[in-house]
Amino acid sequence: MKVSCPTCKKLVPWSKESKSKPFCSERCRLIDLGQWASEENRIPCAPKEVPLGNEDVPTHEPDEDIH
Repeated sequence: MKVSCPTCKKLVPWSKESKSKPFCSERCRLIDLGQWASEENRIPCAPKEVPLGNEDVPTHEPDEDIH
């Protein structure tokens, strides 16, 4: 069985002898690791809900007397 190296797309045999699998070489493995470390690669996730206003802050009615 052969798989594509995630870094360079070269076909690589999937076997016990492949020390850097799924990468074709140690170099491609380190390139990929560097991309994760520098946050070029990231796992997508749903954005956190950020409130648009200050819902927790009490507000006053326009006709209230504020002093």
